[in-house]
Amino acid sequence: MAELIIVRHGQASFGARNYDDLSDLGRQQSRALGDTLRALDWVPDRMITGSLMRQKQTLEEMGFAGAAEEHAGWNEYDFHDLLNSRYGGVAPDDVITDRKTHFRALRETLADWQTQGIPGAGETWGQFCDRVETSRQSAVRAGAERVLVVSSGGAIARLVAASLGLQNDQMIALNLQIKNTSTSRFVFSKEKFFLHEFNSVPHFHNLERAALMTYS
Repeated sequence: MAELIIVRHGQASFGARNYDDLSDLGRQQSRALGDTLRALDWVPDRMITGSLMRQKQTLEEMGFAGAAEEHAGWNEYDFHDLLNSRYGGVAPDDVITDRKTHFRALRETLADWQTQGIPGAGETWGQFCDRVETSRQSAVRAGAERVLVVSSGGAIARLVAASLGLQNDQMIALNLQIKNTSTSRFVFSKEKFFLHEFNSVPHFHNLERAALMTYS
């Protein structure tokens, strides 16, 4: 059986003008993961990222040799667009800059998006699900035994929920607990695809690196 490891990108720049840029901590997290995978003798023979800068930066900091493919289907849902659309065009400042307010609003917004849609949003829930599935199918095509994907929390949570046959509200719960640079491992063959491990952070399992762990 082949393996697919999907990594959530390192910590991005929450509250900054450009969110789509790794923080210094995010770069440290990414390097720690790359070092740990190499120490475990897990080196990918195929690498894929979405088209977001924070995803590409994460893979670069991990330090594996070779070129990566780009597949925009692995991108996060556009949470700024969803929040702005839900609030009639522009979300209140604290929804963007205050972590507690932001994640409460995001949970409510995702629930609305899934159940009744959000008028004006650039992507529907169904379109998001379809592109994640298309990305999965592309990643597990024949030709590689160890596939590494760098994606984002929403796409990873959707893939996990779909693989386990979970309800949509469980996807939201999964999404909001995925740690930066955590790994979710799937095994696959031509006929099979199933979850083996979720939201793992072996690279933070020592006192020196424990402080690197973040959720946003």
